[in-house]
Amino acid sequence: MAGVRKLDLEEALELGPNWRHACHALLYAPDPGLLFGRIPLRYAALMQMRFDGRLGFPGGFVTLQNESLEDGLNRELREELGDAAAAFRVERADHRSSRTVSGRRIVTHFYVRRLTLEQLAAVEIGAPHAKDHGLEVLGLVRVPLYTLQDGVGGLPAFLENTFIGTAREQLLEALQDLGLLKSGSVLRL
Repeated sequence: MAGVRKLDLEEALELGPNWRHACHALLYAPDPGLLFGRIPLRYAALMQMRFDGRLGFPGGFVTLQNESLEDGLNRELREELGDAAAAFRVERADHRSSRTVSGRRIVTHFYVRRLTLEQLAAVEIGAPHAKDHGLEVLGLVRVPLYTLQDGVGGLPAFLENTFIGTAREQLLEALQDLGLLKSGSVLRL
């Protein structure tokens, strides 16, 4: 994405009071399931359909004067995902990247948190009862982390959707960095 600059977390936190900070998280879990009884799922990863019709990650703006990045992110997760998000906590160690976009005084912080499949399923079940469901969040979606034999179905088709900001790039970087894709899968960032 043009005009996006990656920076270290420490550098991002030193930008000063005129910058707004937004934190978002990719939640994922190992998934031993088989699609159609034969395609290994390997992992389940969550994204959400936002109020504006674009895909993104749960989270939102935090106020550093009142809370840490992680406290703000965990608050946002509870608001958007419901009570099941209180069963885990996203920590500083889960931080993956920080970015600024030229022309805007916003820093986005991206986190990745591994859950158990039971925790992830509880989030999916509870999300429709969350405070922001139907408002900021229209629903959750699992990212298909496989490619069908036609070479189009699955993740390639999913990536044709419209994503907010750098969410698509963050997703692809996390999938590659964490090795969540089947070996031999090559994705274009």
